[in-house]
Amino acid sequence: MKALVTGATGFIGGHIAQAALAQGWQVRGLRRTAGRTGHLSPDSPMEWVEGDLNDADSLQRACSGVEVLFHAAAYYPRRERTLSMAEHLQAAEAEMRGVLAAAKAAGVRQLVYTSTLSCIGNLPPGAGRLADERDVYQLGQFPESVYYETKIVMERLALAANAPDLEVVVTNPTAVFGPGDLNHTLGMLLILIAKGYAFLWLPAPVNVVDARDVATAHVQAALKGRPGERYILGGHNTNLREAITLAAKEAGRKPPWLPLPLWVVKPIVWLGDRFPAIPLPANHMRSIHLWQPYNTAKAKNELGLQARPFDETVRDSLAWFVAQGDL
Repeated sequence: MKALVTGATGFIGGHIAQAALAQGWQVRGLRRTAGRTGHLSPDSPMEWVEGDLNDADSLQRACSGVEVLFHAAAYYPRRERTLSMAEHLQAAEAEMRGVLAAAKAAGVRQLVYTSTLSCIGNLPPGAGRLADERDVYQLGQFPESVYYETKIVMERLALAANAPDLEVVVTNPTAVFGPGDLNHTLGMLLILIAKGYAFLWLPAPVNVVDARDVATAHVQAALKGRPGERYILGGHNTNLREAITLAAKEAGRKPPWLPLPLWVVKPIVWLGDRFPAIPLPANHMRSIHLWQPYNTAKAKNELGLQARPFDETVRDSLAWFVAQGDL
């Protein structure tokens, strides 16, 4: 089996590449910059190609001879304040259409698309069940979030492209932690905890999962996933206080002791938007009112998803950050 991983120099994409290599597959990684390998070893038996998701020719060359495309580098709205919502949506749609067109033109037979938990619809209080793959975020439900809006547009396009000549499976990872988080996507929280800054907590649910388990589930999605289906790749339903307390224990720090009401989120988001240099998780906290636990039974039953204990994830992550000089 030959696979292409977009985002192979990134956190989740790099782990998907490792998982595919462990499966004995030939793996090609798409990167924008020559020489970059992300958290993968330079000695890894990866085939690297240079290209860009917005360059049709380089995309099609990257897809040439590939059977499975793991698309783990979808559009991320980094310039939320400099582009309008319409411009972000246009860019996200154009990028996804370009990826789909390149895959079809090159004869790729399967696409496993890494979406996000934000595309899982929010359940109302008292629903009597956990949110699952049947629940779909509706465009315009959270219009102040460019992230939520662009992600659902791309997921819809991916699912609509499912056909006999290009089978599409969508994954929806939850809050992903683990070694290899070069950009400190969520790893910054662990770094702050290890430095002793995690003395407060917010009353919010969270589902945490290890990047390595997410990656293994991606490979299984290519092998066992049903075309046209979504799979929530989650681990453990918990809450912020419990997650931070566990991480603090592993880091040898005191657990959080200061509870904060949810109304403080708006000022934090305001500060994060206006002072990007301050390490505030404004983008994640913007949607805290939509955070919820998830039912991951479908991925467990159909893909064999197994989530390792979160304390193991935290220990391995902290050891990796120490080795990188971040701690």
